[in-house]
Amino acid sequence: MKNYVVGVDLGGTKISTALADLAGNVLAQSIIPTNAHEGEERVLERIIKSIQTVIAEGEVTLEEIKGIGIGSPGPLDSRKGIIITTPNLPFSNFNLVKPLVEKFNVPVFLDNDANVAAIGEYMLGAGKGKKNMVYFTVSTGVGGGAIVDGNICRGNTSNALEIGHMTVSPFGPRCGCGNIGCLEALSSGTAIGKRGQEALNSKVETSLRNYEKVTSYEVFKEAEKGDAVAKDIIDEALTYLGIGVANAISIFDPEMVVIGGGVSKAGDIVFEKVREVVNKRCFKAMSESCEIVPAGLGTDAGVIGAVALALLELENY
Repeated sequence: MKNYVVGVDLGGTKISTALADLAGNVLAQSIIPTNAHEGEERVLERIIKSIQTVIAEGEVTLEEIKGIGIGSPGPLDSRKGIIITTPNLPFSNFNLVKPLVEKFNVPVFLDNDANVAAIGEYMLGAGKGKKNMVYFTVSTGVGGGAIVDGNICRGNTSNALEIGHMTVSPFGPRCGCGNIGCLEALSSGTAIGKRGQEALNSKVETSLRNYEKVTSYEVFKEAEKGDAVAKDIIDEALTYLGIGVANAISIFDPEMVVIGGGVSKAGDIVFEKVREVVNKRCFKAMSESCEIVPAGLGTDAGVIGAVALALLELENY
């Protein structure tokens, strides 16, 4: 009987792999360094090794594996199983799925890491039991995914929900992608830290001067203590995040918006502000019927999401 799936979270620094049953319960897990500098073929070998390791440690046979899900940074083509290019991995137009199908003789599914985290939250996390859900991850950057009527929304080129690159301020700062006023350039942890650092380079009075280097963590910390400058920075960043969430609710009309990533760990301050902005900017019927909640999967979101990707895709396979 094919009662198990494998999930692989492929990152720039580590490959996290899990064996799970069909209910998503993890039975064995492996974390190894990616060693991206060694090149495409060596990273592929390490992925294969990590899959073999969890199958062996879970004391199941290859014949009992139903499918494999892989989450990777993009851009990629999930239909063809190709990683097009990504800054922290050596792949360039590399078909990752084909050699794994040949090696393990099971269906293999590839998707970008934000979609995979969205699927994880939908199937096994905060969004369990919902049919329509939008996921935001707000950390170094801003990413997202959407579940529409029980299916992941991928779009024409597999790159739907580049939510961090919607324009929320036409005259805002330049984003790393080249555009101006992206949500990522205004609301990410990186953006909050950058604004804090800018305050240090000015003559403004702020308790942020107690730190040599300011990241979003210090800005949140000082805002909580009442520092006016830090409070302004956080208020502005979360207002833009609220606008981004309101836009998503207006487009998708979801039952739930799940917010994960480092910035969400700041807790109530984030969710209260986002809800306040959403209530101002959305149709009442939509905002009242949509919960805005923290992500439920924590640090294992990537690998649990990869397990969930395999489970979701196998339903339609």
